[in-house]
Amino acid sequence: MSAAASMDPCKAPEWQVAEGLTPYPVALERMRERVAAIRAGTAGELVWLVEHPPLYTAGTSAARDDLQDPTRFPIFDAGRGGQWTYHGPGQRTGYVMLDLAQPHGAVKPRDVRAYVHALEEWMIRALDRFNIRGERRQGRVGIWVADRLAGTEAKIGAIGVRVTRWVSWHGIALNVDPDLAHFSGIVPCGVREHGVTSLHALGIPATMAEADSALMAAWAEVFG
Repeated sequence: MSAAASMDPCKAPEWQVAEGLTPYPVALERMRERVAAIRAGTAGELVWLVEHPPLYTAGTSAARDDLQDPTRFPIFDAGRGGQWTYHGPGQRTGYVMLDLAQPHGAVKPRDVRAYVHALEEWMIRALDRFNIRGERRQGRVGIWVADRLAGTEAKIGAIGVRVTRWVSWHGIALNVDPDLAHFSGIVPCGVREHGVTSLHALGIPATMAEADSALMAAWAEVFG
């Protein structure tokens, strides 16, 4: 494939859904290889949907004090932005590898802030398909669900990105039906005062395939 073809801004990215549980080192290596290929013009953009075995990842801003149970699950330095994140079965992780030197919908070229905003909007629109109102919070990356009657809120979607020579990798994590107790070994994303939730915890018994369908349907509304 030529560089011009692989970087065509009008061409939608390839979508892949991994079967089973993908080891985290395998995911990192696969992303590195794809990012290099996108830069070289030998592969197109990719949205890769995976589940991982239970593990904790540290972003570049992760505070060691926020790792509260270092022996519970394997720990990996992710190399992405952000703080501590849990990945595990029942959570859909979406690795998004795009050439950000090109426009994508409302995301202008080389605008990382707009790209992160678009990832948030992507999850918000996917959640809307389950009649869940996902919300942003000032100063906190990710998507939140508010219980206004109780005066509480919880995080349902996390975002952590890395950009290498204007190609993005890493991406989002949407809680479909993970074991929420597994988050207790860390302070997720450095936020102590709020918890985490999932579609199932909110009374939405969505399957992973249904979550994938919602993400795929919402993609074009945001990224064009």
